[in-house]
Amino acid sequence: MYTWTFWILAIWFVINVIWMWFALDKPGLQKTFAWINVIAVVWGFWAFYGAAPVAGLHIWFEMLNWVNVLLALLQFYFGYRHATKQAQ
Repeated sequence: MYTWTFWILAIWFVINVIWMWFALDKPGLQKTFAWINVIAVVWGFWAFYGAAPVAGLHIWFEMLNWVNVLLALLQFYFGYRHATKQAQ
């Protein structure tokens, strides 16, 4: 479970970063993928702390989880930045 979760999350991360770069002006999509990324982060930390670790992936898996957290925060920023400007 540990290894295949890592690879699924790694592939998701690469696709998500590439997609995010080309859709910065679409806040609806940014919000959607930010919430999907939250699910990926929860799943990643659950697998990281709940499954038997593989020594070669341990550090990379932890880094991937925390970088995914930062990516989700960035996506939430790009998704909700115009909503706060309209409310003021």
